Amino acid sequence: MIKYLLLILIAVSFLFFKLERDDHSDIPGLDSTNVHAGLYLPKGFTATVWAESPQFYNPTNMDVDAKGRVWVTEAVNYRNYNNDSTKFIHHAKGDRVMILEDTDGDGKSDHSKVFVEDKDLVSPLGIAVIGNKVIVSCAPSIIVYTDNDGDDKPDSKEIFLTGFGGKDHDHSLHSLVAGPDGKWYFNVGNAGPHEVKDKAGWNLRSGSLYTGGSPYNKENNGGQKSDDGKVWVGGLALRIGEDGKGLEVMAHNFRNAYELALDSYGNMWQSDNDDQVVTCRTSYVMEGGNAGYFSADGNRYWQADQRPGQSTFTAHWHQEDPGVMPAGDNTGAGSPTGMVVYEGDAFGNQYRGMLLSCEAGKNVIYGYKPKPKGAGFELKRKNFISTLKTVDDNYKWDEKVTSESKWFRPSDISVGTDGALYIADWYDPVVGGHKMDDPKGFGRIYRITPTGKNLKLPRIDLNSVNGQIQALLNPAINVRNAGFVALKAQGSQVIDQVRDVLKSTNAFHRARAVWLMAQLGESGKAEVKQLLNDKDAAIRLTAFRALKQDKAAIPELLKIAVNDTSAAVRREVAIALRDLPAAESTKLIVSLAAGFDGNDPWYLNALGIAATGKEDLVYTAIKKAIGNDDPLQWSNKFAKIAWRIHPATAIKDLTVRAGSPKISKEERKRAITALAFSNTTKSVESMLELQNSALADVKENAGYWINFRKSNDWFSLYDWSKISEKKDTDSKTNKELDKLQANLERSGSSPKDHESIAFSIPEINKIAGNIRKGHIIFNTKCAICHKVGDFGKTIGPDLTNINKKYDKVSLLDAIINPSAAIVFGYEPWVVTMKDETVVSGFMLSQGNTLVIKDLAGNQHVLDVQKVKEKKQLTTSIMPDPRGLALSKNDLADISAYIFSLGKSSKIKKR
Repeated sequence: MIKYLLLILIAVSFLFFKLERDDHSDIPGLDSTNVHAGLYLPKGFTATVWAESPQFYNPTNMDVDAKGRVWVTEAVNYRNYNNDSTKFIHHAKGDRVMILEDTDGDGKSDHSKVFVEDKDLVSPLGIAVIGNKVIVSCAPSIIVYTDNDGDDKPDSKEIFLTGFGGKDHDHSLHSLVAGPDGKWYFNVGNAGPHEVKDKAGWNLRSGSLYTGGSPYNKENNGGQKSDDGKVWVGGLALRIGEDGKGLEVMAHNFRNAYELALDSYGNMWQSDNDDQVVTCRTSYVMEGGNAGYFSADGNRYWQADQRPGQSTFTAHWHQEDPGVMPAGDNTGAGSPTGMVVYEGDAFGNQYRGMLLSCEAGKNVIYGYKPKPKGAGFELKRKNFISTLKTVDDNYKWDEKVTSESKWFRPSDISVGTDGALYIADWYDPVVGGHKMDDPKGFGRIYRITPTGKNLKLPRIDLNSVNGQIQALLNPAINVRNAGFVALKAQGSQVIDQVRDVLKSTNAFHRARAVWLMAQLGESGKAEVKQLLNDKDAAIRLTAFRALKQDKAAIPELLKIAVNDTSAAVRREVAIALRDLPAAESTKLIVSLAAGFDGNDPWYLNALGIAATGKEDLVYTAIKKAIGNDDPLQWSNKFAKIAWRIHPATAIKDLTVRAGSPKISKEERKRAITALAFSNTTKSVESMLELQNSALADVKENAGYWINFRKSNDWFSLYDWSKISEKKDTDSKTNKELDKLQANLERSGSSPKDHESIAFSIPEINKIAGNIRKGHIIFNTKCAICHKVGDFGKTIGPDLTNINKKYDKVSLLDAIINPSAAIVFGYEPWVVTMKDETVVSGFMLSQGNTLVIKDLAGNQHVLDVQKVKEKKQLTTSIMPDPRGLALSKNDLADISAYIFSLGKSSKIKKR
């Protein structure tokens, strides 16, 4: 009887999806004429307020259980070091996890209860409901509350993992999600260090030079090795077994991706915020990938590594460094939060597979329909849901808005068991910087449904095979896991039922069955092995991923898939080759290299991952197969592979290309860059040789890399005392800077901040500033540290596009109160050497050396062995307006000038 019902379910699914398979067409954006509950939506969508305060407060994350109930983590006690708890709603017993339910089926929550209130919960940022376990992410720990008797109260509490950095910090632990393989995935921001031991004793050690943001984030360092022998830095995407064993890094070097989203093929997605420089991004996350926020060892910010001519977006994510995966879609300024992949059927095939990304800063939810492109994806962004008819792309960080239409702060988006979308709204006049302004902690949850459809919550019986299959096919991701776990426990007994799911023309359902079948014993694996020849490349890719979890099966799988027609499948082969020794992998890597089209950056990056730890042997083999003994005769394809792998054995070849007038400037530059990422004495000598080239571009590029690398990766490879430094000779500028520098080194603090500053921002904001006068004041008072266009110094942040990041009020606040919010990367440091020499300025990098840029722009490379003490200051080096002898009219003029930039002709050198 059960099998008969199951066949009916699959048959109905087949009929419904027969003509709707694999629709990669773009999704529409919001329609300015379709507005419901204050939200602008695409045509055919309807919104209602499903729940709101006082049912819960300040929602940070949501999940949905098998009953269709919505679980919410609250952050009422949000960053009390930054927000006075006496002025905001506060829970003395700790933050809470709430359960919300629509008991009468009218499409609105009518019941709310507290699941847990715990002092260990301090602004938790993630929740997952997986079976009878409620998993809460709250740095330094992932906490598992288990409800054994189903009374909606925890019967036990377990610290599942601990040791993550970012206590009481936004750049910390985020929500966990059950993957299609049954393992648990989650991410963590760059507020390390992350020193975590899993239940098998495996140790993660990860960090960077990032500190600050909270009083607890004081010590952090890059260059740490985990038990796998690899250096992982910055924010991390992680995977672990449900038993707490097998912790592994899936990708690294993010800034602060808020939530990891997975689809049923096992593809990972996330959005990442930026250093307030209009470079947030939405990205496909490739296993083993380096996302490029810090230098590869985590010891340098992007500002230190920005090369001449690089755009901010390119530099911010190190997009021209070998070994960094493509950044994805540049969404500009913002505060990206929750994400989900929608695989339900309620809205029709056009919307199945869409990636939805919350953007709290701009009051919008972005929509994407990822389209496979080579070994990666094409992402076309649409403004999908918003409280604004036209989304304001000029979002200003830290702007406090008065219009309540801009108080919509979507913190998360989830899919219900009914196929509806649920959106959590933090609802506040301000977002970012660990701040809030709403004293009541008000929040909402919106429910989005297809117009004219009355979606109902399904009744899922997890005690029957039919109910377990129903759960496996459900659009709510962690509900699917309940079906997966129950079916897996029955092993080969349910192969027939799971095989029936493979007949569905809904490829997402098929993919889920593939993952499950591979874990139903040898007969299940044998059936999945046949799918390596499926006509659908996405299913072949899923079959490969599912089968490679059996490490013993990998060698045979690689031989089958290495010549697959899909670049994405071959990308997975490359990733799987990373940890195999050269003797077992080199021949296969050569085959993969032959399949590189010369352009696909994802595929090229995967080849580099495959060659990890065996670059010399791999390079030699690939060169023999598709290269040329004459470096000047290399194809574009092989030249890019040499750039990506850049082993020591390639130095001679790269040097020849770098200095040759017979190839293009672009090709010479690529060869020079490859040399710059080869950390050997021979590389240094080659670069010094190129610095004497008669070719102007070669001389300039080599000179840049010599000057740069001697302060970090090449510091110990050469006697740099032989190289003379150029100093700034602008005596007028230096006199002004010397005053600041001397004060900083003498007092260990910023130039004097006046406790009572007689400046009223609202009053100054009303003054109509004079642009011409502001221009003159900027040149005389500000340009000694700041640059606009190609005029000024790069001591402090470049102000060319500052009007895209701040509104006038925020800009005035930054000028009048310079220590209130110091821009990332411009925190002042004072370093005392063992010989009592004092060096102060901005820290560009740390590791074997400390690199400090002083206030004249000169870099000081300090041997860490000779450092006595280093101290980060909490005050800015920038003087307040009185220290600069500025009046309120001067401030109005300066702001008028800055906000005129870009509105007329191109900025010229003054």
